[in-house]
Amino acid sequence: MTELSANPASSVTGPLTSSLGSPLTSTAQSGAANYPGLDDWRQLPISQQPTWTDRGVFDASVKELSVLPPLVFAGEVDILRERLAAAAQGKAFLLQGGDCAETFEDATADKISARVRTILQMAVVLTYGAAMPVIKMGRMAGQFAKPRSSNEETRDGVTLPAYRGDIVNGYDFTPESRAHDASRMLKAYHTSASTLNLIRAFTQGGFADLRLVHLWNKGFTENPAHARYESLARDIDRAIKFMASCGADFEALKRVEFFASHEALLLDYERALTRIDSRTGLPYDTSGHFLWIGERTRELDHAHVDFLSRVRNPIGVKLGPGTSGDDALRLIDKLDPNREPGRLTFITRMGSKNIREKLPAVVEKVTASGAQVLWVTDPMHGNTVTSPNGYKTRNFDDVVDEVRGFFEVHHALGTVPGGLHMEMTGDDVAECLGGADPIDQDAFLDRYESVCDPRLNHMQSLEMAFLVAGALTKR
Repeated sequence: MTELSANPASSVTGPLTSSLGSPLTSTAQSGAANYPGLDDWRQLPISQQPTWTDRGVFDASVKELSVLPPLVFAGEVDILRERLAAAAQGKAFLLQGGDCAETFEDATADKISARVRTILQMAVVLTYGAAMPVIKMGRMAGQFAKPRSSNEETRDGVTLPAYRGDIVNGYDFTPESRAHDASRMLKAYHTSASTLNLIRAFTQGGFADLRLVHLWNKGFTENPAHARYESLARDIDRAIKFMASCGADFEALKRVEFFASHEALLLDYERALTRIDSRTGLPYDTSGHFLWIGERTRELDHAHVDFLSRVRNPIGVKLGPGTSGDDALRLIDKLDPNREPGRLTFITRMGSKNIREKLPAVVEKVTASGAQVLWVTDPMHGNTVTSPNGYKTRNFDDVVDEVRGFFEVHHALGTVPGGLHMEMTGDDVAECLGGADPIDQDAFLDRYESVCDPRLNHMQSLEMAFLVAGALTKR
């Protein structure tokens, strides 16, 4: 990857203010590499952006980001695009999982390995159920920015800026912590780099050995609460023994592909990490392999859609229950005008009460247009509720029901249910209610750790994998 421009002048995507609240002037100049249209987003409406408090810190941070090495490489991005194209055709399945919001504090070897391990365990079960390759992708190494429904938060009569993720401000409810600090973008970069380094070590150094991952899953099914999944685990065990008897190359199966993804929310950061590929002369956002646009920022004529329409990464878009078929077609025309296989993924997040009613019309209209997008379900965001004791949570049964509805709709229409997008963790947290080994709201008092949205814990994530494997087997 090389850069065409050595002029990393800073840009501003929101109203910069001083610590006293007076406006600072923005020059809105170009970032790391000049490329036709790559900075057009700066002139468009934009939402969910910080109000940086120090212009000098912002300029210095963007300048440094614009010359740092890429976090991912164009060749890896191209491989992922090929894998996603296969999933859209029903020849692979996407598993995308990780934290709602990564934090700098939790970027430890133990927590990263637990997340990777859980995704690998889920992937083995799904691979057997689908009888096809599973694309393994983490919401990791960049998921530091979060959209918020309000710019401010009030506690006990005190109002401060809302927490927008560690890349913008801190979670502690103090004026110092909640100030929007652009130097945090540099810490996000370096935390992402160390996370990717560990992920590559885990997935290429023997941690992903198929036989080891299967042994972990056998431990899961030995829990009496998960006895109903023991039959599938036995089937997988027999398949592995059969492979061994046939002389399968288990050394090759010790290494797996693993891709990194996040919501491309903070455009100052994404633009600063965009590089021009020396092979093709085209722009790649090197902050992650796969980037998605959220439900709150997918307006067709706004900045996020425009910017991501111009980079070569595979792009996802979250679609809520208010999405129409025409909305989906307009997004396709903007983000995938050449109808390139693997380019565009629609991640539906409609809620268990809406999925069977709202999704068919959208899928039918897209299918009739001839576009071949990858359809993925996010069964988490449409099923968020508040527990009686005041915690934001999700009911495991509702999450499962949305997944079932997703498969039912695609089965009825003859289209491909191509993937699963989960907010999950490898830790023993208590944030979502239910499951075979059930979590109740009393457990929230001691084991609720998320700084944003509730996640499935390790056991709930594996249970979800076994349930989805059953649906894939029927398909």
